[in-house]
Formats: sequence, C-alpha cells, structure tokens
Amino acid sequence: MNNLKTIFSQSGERSDYFNAYFSYVSQLLMDLDPHAIDGVVDCFLTARDNKRTIFFAGNGGSASTASHFAQDLGEVGRKAKTPGFKTLSLTDNVSLLSAIGNDYGFDRIFTVQLSELFNTGDVLVAISASGNSPNVIGAVEFARKAGGKTVGLVGFDGGKMKEMCDHVIHVRTETGEYGPVEDVHMVMDHLITSYLILRMSNP
Repeated sequence: MNNLKTIFSQSGERSDYFNAYFSYVSQLLMDLDPHAIDGVVDCFLTARDNKRTIFFAGNGGSASTASHFAQDLGEVGRKAKTPGFKTLSLTDNVSLLSAIGNDYGFDRIFTVQLSELFNTGDVLVAISASGNSPNVIGAVEFARKAGGKTVGLVGFDGGKMKEMCDHVIHVRTETGEYGPVEDVHMVMDHLITSYLILRMSNP
C-alpha cells in the first residue's frame, strides 16, 4: 500500500487524504487500456448474439463485484427493451459454496459449479486483484479447456491471470492496494453496462 501510505503521510487534513484518494483512483482509471475494455464489450455482445451464458467469479470484495456485475449485466436487456444477456454469479449460493468447500476443498468452489453448467462458447469473467487466487485460476483453466472465453479483471502486477485470459482489464497498482483496484473494477461494471444499455437502446 505504498501509494496510499504516501498519500496519507502527505495529507494534513482529512479532506487532503480524501481528495488525494479521489485523484489516485481517477488516474488509475485514465491509465486503463480502452482497447482492452472494448474487447470485453465485444466478447459480451458475441455471447449475447450466440445465446451463451456469462459467468462471474471472485473472492472477498471481488465476490461482491461478481454478484453486482452479473446482476447489472443481466438487467441490460430489460432496461434497453431488447433481448439481453444470460448471466450467473458463481459466488451467490452460500449453501452450495460451503458444501463444495467442505466436500472438495475451497480451491474447487467454482470449478465444480462450472462442470455442471459451463458449455462451449460461454464466457467466464474472473475477478482477482492479485490475479493469483487458486480457485479463480482453476475456473479460468476449466473455462478455457471447455471451449469458452475468459475475461480477467486484475490489479497489482496482473498475476498469473494476466497471461491466461483472452481479455484482460489490468489496474496497475502497488501490491496490496485492494481498495483502489476494487473501486476501478466496480467502475468497469457500471461503465460497460451503461454503455451497453445506451447502445442497445439506440441501434
């Protein structure tokens, strides 16, 4: 968290820290590759056109982002009054997650679900600040072997997922800066889904 520590140490008042944090997250957003985001949008549209399912997976704060993103993307069609996207968050069924974790191990909480649900041409959106979460990496490997497409939302140095996924949105930060990375990942949810609503409402 070197950047946040620096921001804090240079802040005299609370408002100084708040404003510097806003500026830092804004810079992270401006440093993103717009072509990478465009590739994710195309991937989602292709899945929609082919009536494929878009799955979401992540741990901790990224699990919340997975749920939120799946819900927002799943509502795009209704809001645009046009056929929409089939989405499913793999993080939402606590009973199932705890059963799989107990019976097969935490590293398989996503792959066991995918083994029953994932089909060729489906998409997995894998969300991990470190890019190294074993259960998320396992899900990416499964999706690729099953003939699907993979989207990685990562932070820090990108981790293993940066080289594994078909499409990657990489928020480059110091290792351990979970908050800013997760902030930007949530903005990607709202950026992409708002764009799709407007595009599909005005073909």
